[in-house]
Amino acid sequence: MRIPAGWPATEEQALAVQDELRGGVVLDETGPPPGTGHVTGVDVAYDDARDIVVAAAVVLDAATLGTVAEATAVGRVSFPYVPGLLAFREIPTVLAALEALPCAPGLVVCDGYGLAHPRRFGLASHLGVLTGLPAIGVAKNPFTFTHDDPGPARGSSSPLLAGTEEVGRALRTRDGVKPVYVSVGHRVSIDNACAHTLALTSGYRLPESTRRADALCRRALKEAQV
Repeated sequence: MRIPAGWPATEEQALAVQDELRGGVVLDETGPPPGTGHVTGVDVAYDDARDIVVAAAVVLDAATLGTVAEATAVGRVSFPYVPGLLAFREIPTVLAALEALPCAPGLVVCDGYGLAHPRRFGLASHLGVLTGLPAIGVAKNPFTFTHDDPGPARGSSSPLLAGTEEVGRALRTRDGVKPVYVSVGHRVSIDNACAHTLALTSGYRLPESTRRADALCRRALKEAQV
């Protein structure tokens, strides 16, 4: 797929789009209960030499974590690398992968951020607003934010802070293992986002949805023809 017509090409244009869409984030819904319906992981992989990005979407049965469906899409990198604007590099291809799924995605789990973002509009929020789907971000690092170390036991958490504002949670998904960083994207509460994350991490630090989407997009990148 090619870069969509009218897609932002400059930092100024991208910031204006974020400002326009940010008001559409819904924060007063709890979201689907953990262990019900579908949960879909999305992730991307890049080949800078060929200027392409591959997105994968993997739908899991939330109760069993069995794979229900999967899809990939290949596109051109749609925006330069600018911290805080990474969603503009990924969203066209991620949307194409989601649209290629044969079933409803349910909750979307992004390998990144939602409200835990300098302008409170990371990938999970951006994707949620564009699709209307409930979405959360589960990231590997705290970005620019601070937190106290959660307790050592699985399920322990501490607020992820921008000054005194809570923008997410540092959540321990494995006993004694580095936490992940959970933030609301769209139409999900932070408590529910953490509960979903724990339901998806019975065996590993990262959500099973993210692990499978990561593996799929890496395989698809090796096979991609452009």
